[in-house]
Amino acid sequence: MKTNRSAVLSDPYAEPTAIIIVVVVVVFAQGKKQPAIRRRSKCQNKNKGHPATANAKRASRKKMSSPDLDSVVQQQVHYIAGYNHSDWQPITLTLVEYPKGDLLGKLLAWISLAPLGIGAGFVALILFRRDLHTIVFFIGTLFNECVNMVLKHWIQEPRPMTRSQIWTEYGMPSSHSQFMCFFTQYVLLFIFIRLHHMNNNNARMERLVRLLVLFVCSVATFLVCYGRIYLQYHSLSQVMVGAVVGLIVGTVWFSLTHWFLTPLFPMVVSWKVSELFLLRDTTLIPNILWFEYTVTRQEARARARKLVSMKSQ
Repeated sequence: MKTNRSAVLSDPYAEPTAIIIVVVVVVFAQGKKQPAIRRRSKCQNKNKGHPATANAKRASRKKMSSPDLDSVVQQQVHYIAGYNHSDWQPITLTLVEYPKGDLLGKLLAWISLAPLGIGAGFVALILFRRDLHTIVFFIGTLFNECVNMVLKHWIQEPRPMTRSQIWTEYGMPSSHSQFMCFFTQYVLLFIFIRLHHMNNNNARMERLVRLLVLFVCSVATFLVCYGRIYLQYHSLSQVMVGAVVGLIVGTVWFSLTHWFLTPLFPMVVSWKVSELFLLRDTTLIPNILWFEYTVTRQEARARARKLVSMKSQ
């Protein structure tokens, strides 16, 4: 049977019908493509534990590994191994050893931390009091430590007992004995020269308090010096030399502060930078605690009366 070709080509509805059919086929094909992708992803998730899939992953990993990556991994392994076998050194500023079970050694080890407590007290006083004399006193302790470090590296005398974890291997002179003797000597001169000069008619209670302060400083200095010998951190000669150097530096620094720096304090507190940091000079005030107590009490009472008057209005 032969088809009339001229009749099909001349049909006016043939071209629109063909376009509609093509559009329907394309839309249907696009709708079928998304379920196929979903089915493919589900199949991949199911095949994760399949042996063939695991082998394919291993092969892909082997392809990804390169000589550069292997060298990086080897460097990291060598670095970690060397890091673990390196010598670890703590900050031995507070590390004090004592014989296990020795109560006296433990007590002396705790007392040997007195220089750290004094340093913390200086920082607290400077932050909350801003007194020039306290700041100069603290600078003197730092200068004393610098003198000790210079002497240690100049003399280079070893300690009586070798310790692997210690701040420095040199022991002459003892920094603890030098610090405590510097502090005690400065306090002694401060009480008997400056405070006595400021107030000749001291009350009996104030005298007792000053003597108590001197007694506590002297006992603490003796225990710290004895503890350095007992714990075998220093020999007797190292402690004695440190004590003598501390006494000398303390005397020199107090003389410098009392005779040369203190007269300059009124000028220093008038500077703009001193006003910015609220620095003050309490040289002419003999009892700063009593002065602050009375001033604070008077100010509190005045503010209380002002508040009551405002409420009554």
